[in-house]
Amino acid sequence: MTKILNNDQKTFFKENGFLFPIKILSEERVLSYRKNLEEYEKSKGNTISGNDRHKAHLLFKWVNEIVNNKNILDAIEDILGPNILCWSSNFFIKEANDNTFVSWHQDSGYWGLKPDDVVTAWLALSDANIETGPMEVIPKSHKWSNLNHIETFNKNNLLSRGQELDIKISNHDSVAMPLNAGEISLHHVKLAHSSKINTTQDRRIGIAIRYTTPEVKQTKALDYKDSALLVRGIDEHKNFIHEVPPKFDLDPDAVKHHKIISEEHHKILMN
Repeated sequence: MTKILNNDQKTFFKENGFLFPIKILSEERVLSYRKNLEEYEKSKGNTISGNDRHKAHLLFKWVNEIVNNKNILDAIEDILGPNILCWSSNFFIKEANDNTFVSWHQDSGYWGLKPDDVVTAWLALSDANIETGPMEVIPKSHKWSNLNHIETFNKNNLLSRGQELDIKISNHDSVAMPLNAGEISLHHVKLAHSSKINTTQDRRIGIAIRYTTPEVKQTKALDYKDSALLVRGIDEHKNFIHEVPPKFDLDPDAVKHHKIISEEHHKILMN
């Protein structure tokens, strides 16, 4: 029996590698999360940046609440099964009338997770309509092999290396995935995806949550274990160090834990 997705939705995801939209949060709840983020940014005097954007569920109790959201986990369980790890959470924010973008890429070539039982839930904390530059995907590209990427390190590219697929994108049909605030999209780790610039007067705020299973292993970390947060079920495989959620926002112990974990995670991504 499925938790939240019907059989047609599960089949669509299996065949196409993506699914959207799925309503997760009420307008009131998603607004409260946006306020939490922007109050933190106001206290810092700048937008969230650097390592604070990554593995944010280890820094902020409210982000940990999001990655443990029952509705999101029910949708993930329908695809991955009952035992679920949160491998990472990342803010992807485009400011109003911003020039930042995400180039066409596959995550699977950089993350080192094998097998590829990895699904990203992309949650919109603000409306992500067409004008904001929502995620775009190439249907069925999750069935491709890991393709070669060119690393541009473009300063306007939100990806760590500015990596771009070394293919002619115009040869492939793409689908945009606009979302209302409080909705998620799901996509497979091998699916080719991108997003254009935000041409609106509002920020486009999203958080990408990467879920996997305890059977999956990290193949790029040779001298230490990768880490993840167990969010549902049990972990009998122990392929990942279990992360510790914060007791409250910016809990001093959690800040120290996050620093260690995020630095090791960065080594994996840049390896």
